Amino acid sequence: MILQQRILLIASITLLVTVGSLTAAGQNWAVLVAGSNGWYNYRHQSDVCHAYQILHKNGIPDSNIIVMMYDDLAKNKENPTPGVIINHPNGKDVYKGVPHDYTGKTVTPKNFINVLLGKKDAMKGVGSGKVLESGPDDNVFIYFTDHGATGLVAFPTGVLYAKDLNTTIAQMHSENKYKEMVIYIEACESGSMLEGLLPDNINIYATTASNAEESSYACYYDAKRQTYLGDLYSVNWMEDSDAEDVTKESLFKQFQVTKQKTTESHVMQYGDLNLGAKHNVSEFQGATKNNKQSVSPVVDRMNSLLKRDTVATVDVRTSILSKRLASLAVNSAERVTVERELSNAIQQRNVISATIDNIAKKAFEVNRGDYYELVTKQRMTLTEHDCYKDATQRIHEKCFDIQNEYVLNKLWIVANLCQIGLHSFTINHAVDDVCGVLGRQKFEY
Repeated sequence: MILQQRILLIASITLLVTVGSLTAAGQNWAVLVAGSNGWYNYRHQSDVCHAYQILHKNGIPDSNIIVMMYDDLAKNKENPTPGVIINHPNGKDVYKGVPHDYTGKTVTPKNFINVLLGKKDAMKGVGSGKVLESGPDDNVFIYFTDHGATGLVAFPTGVLYAKDLNTTIAQMHSENKYKEMVIYIEACESGSMLEGLLPDNINIYATTASNAEESSYACYYDAKRQTYLGDLYSVNWMEDSDAEDVTKESLFKQFQVTKQKTTESHVMQYGDLNLGAKHNVSEFQGATKNNKQSVSPVVDRMNSLLKRDTVATVDVRTSILSKRLASLAVNSAERVTVERELSNAIQQRNVISATIDNIAKKAFEVNRGDYYELVTKQRMTLTEHDCYKDATQRIHEKCFDIQNEYVLNKLWIVANLCQIGLHSFTINHAVDDVCGVLGRQKFEY
């Protein structure tokens, strides 16, 4: 009898230890965000769809994957394969099964922050209402892809500033909303979202498509769909996740592979670099026994050749229109239409560039006139985040949407105005003077 009791006691202790170990192992959570809309920006949503397929295939349940994407591609009138989205030339459909958690006008910076902070009450009645419900034993993976600029990334409506993102991350850490977290960001100047802001001691490892000053790049132009299917950094890390045994590949190794294959921009890493070196991709992207898809050297070489047709984000729209134009018959009605669209895009870019330059000139009318050349020729590291946010929001209010890729490409000048010591009210006065005459202009993007 005593022996049986001892055996039962030992069995009970073993069971408790096992259950405790399972609990301590935690869960995987992920938030995937495409911050754009429209056919020209096809690649951002196709990137997110591909990312979802990787995580889903690797065993992360849909209940733990939150997807934010405008969802205007599958049924778009320009889609030659209705209901299908691809991320690679002649690739398989990556749209099927993707959760529609937040679509259309619910894809906003505010909702994104609420999702990260697990604010269920704030998201009640909005989209699926899903939020991160992760805790201190759980790993979190965040992937964002869209346009960006100095110290911000764009959403279909509004922008998310670097300071606000990092404040949110700090709050997640203080509230024990993760054990370890990995962040991948695809956007122009994406390094500026983390550089000098993300600490190295809060268990976060991050990589970005570019440093704080340069463009990211689109790739895989598809003549049938007449748009770019992917972004260079994004397809490189995802094709690596598809091909490698991620249970044996470290995050740092994936960074190295992505960096090597992303030839047009400088892929960067931030945060806790030891985390990247010591932990495998599977700990954040999931893993199943059959997750590896072997890629032959011939296919890998072919992919590299296809990626040579890359283009800087700011040039994507004119590149697409130029390619469309080249395929059309001379004197055709469609050619005339595309020629007009191309001309309008070029004119729009020139108007936006001139407007930002005039704001800088106007800001120096009272004094410091010799600073104009400095702020329009040489990028400075952004540290005056509050001034920058105030000034760019004034431009958004008085001049044009700052999510426009041509506007985003010039916002570093506004950051420079703040960096040399101008107060936001001085810059805002210049904005009012310049755009008060022109009125608020509406441009396609």
